Amino acid sequence: APRFTPAPAGGPPGSAGSPGRYLATAKGEPAATPLVPYYASGVDPMWRTPELQTPWTLRHVLRSVREPGPLGSLWGTLYPRTGFVQQHHDYKAGAVAAQRVADIVTRRGQPHVYRPLLGDSGGGQWPPGAVVEGDADTHKWQLLAPRTGSCSVFAGSASSPLGVVDPLGANVSSSGAYAWNLWRPYSCCARRGQWLLSHW
Repeated sequence: APRFTPAPAGGPPGSAGSPGRYLATAKGEPAATPLVPYYASGVDPMWRTPELQTPWTLRHVLRSVREPGPLGSLWGTLYPRTGFVQQHHDYKAGAVAAQRVADIVTRRGQPHVYRPLLGDSGGGQWPPGAVVEGDADTHKWQLLAPRTGSCSVFAGSASSPLGVVDPLGANVSSSGAYAWNLWRPYSCCARRGQWLLSHW
């Protein structure tokens, strides 16, 4: 039976109070505003009603989170973009839900209740485009809870190594709660011609 997964998305708390602190050598600002909610599945009726998404599901029937190769394991379909995921592995189900939310918030005009997570081009800055599942050129995920992990796309490598029953077993949360950071590529011009002025 499909499992239901609630899924929020918000701006990073780490840069609150210090905008641009991490981009001191570049002229550019991230699209995400610290602590701003971009998606809350509890207020989006489409997250709970897959039957309302039939036209989009039929249009995007081949989009899915799956391991590479012709025999790659399917983690879950991207559509319908709801909290219902057909996946027995808890970590994979959470990952599919997170990928669905990223697919929603990095596009405009989606039939969901959300705030687009898109930056503005110009002034020496080129924000990333929409997230595409399995494409490391558009995004990478970093597991933050229940433990920290490295950055990669979901299902980015082939199935279990020989002798390993569940290589993702260490990532499974006993509470069923997961948190990831979504890393996206930005292009910015280097800052030039700046002067440090001080007044005593």
